[in-house]
Amino acid sequence: MASEESEITPMNESQEEGKKLSKKEAAKLERQRRRQEAAAVASISAVSVVEEGPDPLSGNYGDVALKDLQSKAVSGRKWTEVGSLSPEMREQVVLIRGRVQTIRPVGKKIAFVVVRERGFTVQCVLTVKHELVSAQMVKFATSLSKESILDVEGVVTVPEKPITGATQQQVEIQISKLYCVNKAVPTLPINIEDASRSEVEIEQALEKGEQLVRVNQDTRLNYRILDIRTPANQGIFRIQCQVENIFRQFLLSEGFIGIHTPKLIGGSSEGGSAVFKLDYKGQPACLAQSPQLHKQMAICGDFGRVFEIGPVFRAEDSFTHRHLCEFTGLDVEMEIKEHYSEVMDIVDRLFVAMFDSLNEKCQKELDAIGRQYPFEPLKYLRKTLRLTFQEGVQMLKEAGIEVDPFGDLNTESERKLGQLVAEKYGTEFYILHKYPLAVRPFYTMPCYDNPAYSNSFDVFIRGEEIISGAQRVHVPEFLAKRAEECGIVVKTISTYIDSFRYGAPPHGGFGVGLERVVMLFCALNNIRKTSLFPRDPQRIAP
Repeated sequence: MASEESEITPMNESQEEGKKLSKKEAAKLERQRRRQEAAAVASISAVSVVEEGPDPLSGNYGDVALKDLQSKAVSGRKWTEVGSLSPEMREQVVLIRGRVQTIRPVGKKIAFVVVRERGFTVQCVLTVKHELVSAQMVKFATSLSKESILDVEGVVTVPEKPITGATQQQVEIQISKLYCVNKAVPTLPINIEDASRSEVEIEQALEKGEQLVRVNQDTRLNYRILDIRTPANQGIFRIQCQVENIFRQFLLSEGFIGIHTPKLIGGSSEGGSAVFKLDYKGQPACLAQSPQLHKQMAICGDFGRVFEIGPVFRAEDSFTHRHLCEFTGLDVEMEIKEHYSEVMDIVDRLFVAMFDSLNEKCQKELDAIGRQYPFEPLKYLRKTLRLTFQEGVQMLKEAGIEVDPFGDLNTESERKLGQLVAEKYGTEFYILHKYPLAVRPFYTMPCYDNPAYSNSFDVFIRGEEIISGAQRVHVPEFLAKRAEECGIVVKTISTYIDSFRYGAPPHGGFGVGLERVVMLFCALNNIRKTSLFPRDPQRIAP
């Protein structure tokens, strides 16, 4: 698109100039412009006299045969990642593989090909002056469709002026060999350049009277394979990988054991009706809303501290920016020696370590995300702020917002409280604890001094909840009573309750939504941006 626009600009200028000329002169300029345009097209599609006959350099370019892609041989060639190219590699011969992002022909003898690999781009130059490049090779390059996969071999050079159309702007590659590994269709359903634009760019263009293509959310998700090729999406899912990795490594270092619990269970694990029900060999069953019951059973099995990373299913009809029907849960359960604050201590140190690591080691990815979705870095304290639910209610009350002291906070109240906390304490990450018992699951332990409240907590980033946690009820008789009070048929969770009859230590834990953590850390406006292939009430494909 960029190359087409650059060709259009001088034509518009000549048309403006024509207004000042006579009709005859203007017509002459228009004919000249058309001849130039036809010549440019001919340089791409027509075979010139020079190009006729066999090309002695034909071995330096072309389509790679299928048999050569069927693991035919190991060549021993070394590959260089586009993202690792640097001026220090000047004059080195490199071999890269990537996708065609843009092609810009300049006559018959020169063409520029921007190659992209995992969000990083480099400009590659084909010129017939190079002894290994023919006019037919230039023609072959300009015939390639966008998103085709190429192998490019050439020499790294450092241009005098930085290149504006590539991330590796300090270097370019002088091509000596060019092979197409796989061709993309000529017309793509969405253009990667369009999908990579920020709203700021689109709005600025509108102010100038120009119109750029805006790719909406549904179109992106319908063609998700193309959409996730954008630099921002490459950054998002690399950040997500790191969040999961840091979560695992930190907990392992704290003596936790990774476990895997079943996703097919006989009854609801969270209460309520928001479950996906199914037939399990003639028996009623459902998809697990969380690993809650089984991770507690693991504690009763003397693992002491456990965690799990796995899918979670919620059948809620929640058409919001932060809810999914399937998401990745990061779950923790641990023995408690004296106080449920021990669980909050883990949350505190885990997330501070996570945020520090992301800011330190993922700057390229964060920059890529920020170019399309600008955001301010998350503000957090070295020691995470903890407020009681009643303190939060009081802050809201002082701000003129009345909330039920024995009810839950709605989305608007949570956001307002997040704003108040940021203004007063200078943090966008904090813990709110001692929630009313009535709004927590049946297995939540009530407070010792006021049974209307509970030993539970939620954790917030930028005014939105990411974690729900608590001390659990580990006394079987009390647990059965709480389940009945919450409308759960006790016999459907009898094995769960029975597991506490054989001696159970006090314990607690929490659950985190991976997609929501990434969404809020990067201040994105929709959780579908951080789910690779999202599942919501209206989407079960691709």
